[in-house]
Amino acid sequence: MSNYLISISGDAAVNDEIIHDPVSKLKVKAFDLLESTFKPSKGEVRYFVTSGDEKLAFETKGYKKHRQVLVLQMIAWYCLYLGLIEAQIHPALPI
Repeated sequence: MSNYLISISGDAAVNDEIIHDPVSKLKVKAFDLLESTFKPSKGEVRYFVTSGDEKLAFETKGYKKHRQVLVLQMIAWYCLYLGLIEAQIHPALPI
């Protein structure tokens, strides 16, 4: 699995983490659905993750026909980074 970079906002009030792939330049923004609101952007790809009580949304930034598997790899890498070993990735927000 590749290594990615994470940028974190300097504003403590904003939970803003973005995963960067230095090779393809693709960015994926992570949203904690329990602490913030998520408004989907047109033209971007999104996935959702559940793990126990955790619910996360992920959305690409600047998506230009990158491979879907790359987006999923970035999300899986981030979940491991957070320690969410039992994370499940969904194409739509599960009820």
